[in-house]
Amino acid sequence: EMRYKIIWLPKCQLLFYIFSSWNLVSGQIRYSIPEELELGAFVGNIAADLGLDVQQLSARSLQIVPGSRKQYLEVNLDNGIFFVKDKIDREELCGPSLTCVLSLEAVIQKPLNLYHVEVEILDVNDNAPRFPKSQFRLVISELAATGARFPLESAHDPDVGINSVQTYQLLPNDYFTLDVETRSGVRVFPVLILERSLDREKQSVHRLVLIAKDGGSPERSSTAQITVVVQDANDNAPVFPQSVYRVTLLESAPKGTLVIMLNATDLDTGSNGEIEYSFSSRTAARVPQLFSVDPKTGEIVVERPLDYEESNVFAIYVQAVDKGVLAIPIFCDVVVDIIDVNDNAPEVTLTSLSSPVSEDVPPGTVVALISAADKDSGENGQVQCEIANTLPFKLDLSLKSYYRLLTQRLLDRENVSKYDVTVTCRDAGKPTLTSNKTILVEISDINDNSPRFMQPSYTAYVMENNIIGTFIFQMTAFDPDLNQNARLSYSILVTQMQGPPASSYVYINSESGVIFSQRSFDYEQLKSFQIQVQAQDAGVPPLTSKVSVDVIVLDQNDNAPVIVHPLPEFGSVVMETVSRFAEPGYLVAKVSATDADTGRNAQLSYQIRQATDPGLFTISTDTGEIWTTRRMVNRDGRKQKLLILVKDNGTPSLSATVTIVLSAVGGGTEMLSDASTLSDEPGLSADISLYLVVSLGIISTIFLVVLITLAVKVHKRRHGFDDRSCFVEMCCCFQARNSLNGIQKASRNIQIPPNYVEVFGGDPLSQSFRYETCSTLNSTKREVLFPELCPSSSEKNYFNGEATGKEEAPVKTKATNNRSTVNSEVRYW
Repeated sequence: EMRYKIIWLPKCQLLFYIFSSWNLVSGQIRYSIPEELELGAFVGNIAADLGLDVQQLSARSLQIVPGSRKQYLEVNLDNGIFFVKDKIDREELCGPSLTCVLSLEAVIQKPLNLYHVEVEILDVNDNAPRFPKSQFRLVISELAATGARFPLESAHDPDVGINSVQTYQLLPNDYFTLDVETRSGVRVFPVLILERSLDREKQSVHRLVLIAKDGGSPERSSTAQITVVVQDANDNAPVFPQSVYRVTLLESAPKGTLVIMLNATDLDTGSNGEIEYSFSSRTAARVPQLFSVDPKTGEIVVERPLDYEESNVFAIYVQAVDKGVLAIPIFCDVVVDIIDVNDNAPEVTLTSLSSPVSEDVPPGTVVALISAADKDSGENGQVQCEIANTLPFKLDLSLKSYYRLLTQRLLDRENVSKYDVTVTCRDAGKPTLTSNKTILVEISDINDNSPRFMQPSYTAYVMENNIIGTFIFQMTAFDPDLNQNARLSYSILVTQMQGPPASSYVYINSESGVIFSQRSFDYEQLKSFQIQVQAQDAGVPPLTSKVSVDVIVLDQNDNAPVIVHPLPEFGSVVMETVSRFAEPGYLVAKVSATDADTGRNAQLSYQIRQATDPGLFTISTDTGEIWTTRRMVNRDGRKQKLLILVKDNGTPSLSATVTIVLSAVGGGTEMLSDASTLSDEPGLSADISLYLVVSLGIISTIFLVVLITLAVKVHKRRHGFDDRSCFVEMCCCFQARNSLNGIQKASRNIQIPPNYVEVFGGDPLSQSFRYETCSTLNSTKREVLFPELCPSSSEKNYFNGEATGKEEAPVKTKATNNRSTVNSEVRYW
């Protein structure tokens, strides 16, 4: 059965305290519940009993303060139900006491109120009676008279009242009956009565069964076997002057203090009259640790310090037995009442604390609720508390031993950000004992500071071709406010770039401020972009600040050089021409390349990787211009193949190659070598080869002079050719050739003439000059005098767009690479 009732709280007084800010209500509510309830069992609706609004329980922080005991009960703040939090064992909590009450305090804030709650724990019959031993041995002389009484060990039941031991029962037998003695109105001691005289010769041992029963519902019981041994001799038991002794003792009694001296008597003599004292088996296990009994004198003395607060009464059960044969023990009870002394200082407990306290709270605001109690009793337990006058706080005694810590004046966080409030409590005992409790009260600030960045702007760098999610930069801002006012979160403001928004490029961790990549960047497409980062605190209202971050994409050497000139005409081979009369320093061709990268990754260098004659040409590593290093001789091949390598300065270096085939034009003597064979190192000719070349050159020159003379004579006879005009024309042709060689002869630092066109990649000036010079001669003279220097009629028609047969007019080709496209007009000879 559960019941609850509110007392001590008139209706008018309840209304007064409800409308009074920060005043406690003096009230008491009492519940009664049985022990051993399941966890969560209903105790009562404390919200309804106290007249509180259930919806405000959480907001007003209702809590149950158990005091110095374990918290067995709790309140559900959602519905106001008072329920069992931990299993309650009445025997463990209150022991043999008839009444068991849990004294609790219900504290509620905004405004602060205090209610005294008492919960009476009712005993349930959850323990069966237990004998100290399951078997007892009793020795009875055969001379024992009929009606002799033999006290037996009683059973112990930790329950109280009707649930404790109520009666004993002896199973029927022929010699004994059972009687139960009553002491102080309680029948608790079984006594065995001899109904028939014993005859050892007929039966020396009697086995009896004793049953102990309690009065609970359902009834519980236990049994013990009594073995009665029939013998002769000692027929008188010791006798105590009284069965119960009661003494008082200070809790400060030192070790060895005499509690009482017992004096039992025995009418027998000799060993049958010598009495020995000891603790009965019914004595609690704690008693022999605190007290001792002298087996000869019966003196009971203190063995260890006593504590009134732990237990204020002790029950000592002493048995006396003589040393005779078949000795029968007798029992007495010694009740020791402990007197309290002032040996406990006040206990100061911080029940509730509102910290930190905002600096703008008005005076009189409750900061903390403090309880001060003393375990001692009487004047020793009266407590008074105080704090220093220099603090901006004061103590207010609200109810019994509870104090409120109030603000006394306005607070200033900028002056003092926290206070160590020391509460000093003294009792009224002699000597006076003191306890201190230091409470840390922190002063909180309002959100009046925006987040701050260390720099007005930031620059972050990220390497192109990065992995998605790569760390780029970490933003750091600080806020001088405290707690949530200084808790920052970072975000990227929505800014529109040329294309996707900034949020598609990067994202930021809102807590750490770390910026990560959202995609893989390509320096050639995006070199930099700017984002706006905002830092916002968690204050109310929140404050923000923003800063710009320039993200620079760093170049990586991921693009190989692209050769844009000359463009290959046949697969990967470029065809170019060079005059065999070119002087050293003659500009043969120029290789141009580009690289989409920048910086060192785009710094290009040119070199001749392979050449038919390595000593005939050289290349500028910076500009890609190919020059002749010497004059061509008859032993040089008519076609020279050059493999040009272009590489950048990145790490690792990337490269591209182009093959240029140079055709030597001019002269009529067949060259000795072929361009199909490439050599990495120039070879030296033997002496005999040199003689053969020189001889061949002289013969060729003589032959050329004879041929020219014959041609002039034939022309003069047919057309009346004037020697002077012929001489002029011949000189013109030879001067043109010599002028050509003069123009081409230059150093590496030569300035390219205005008519130099790179897209053709050859020698357009020499070719054009040769064509125009030779065009002044008729076809016969041109073919006879300069068979190689001047083109034939078919070749001339080719250049004029009149090619026939397999020959084609000049075409425009388009060379395409992975990075760039170059259009060039290529003429084929």
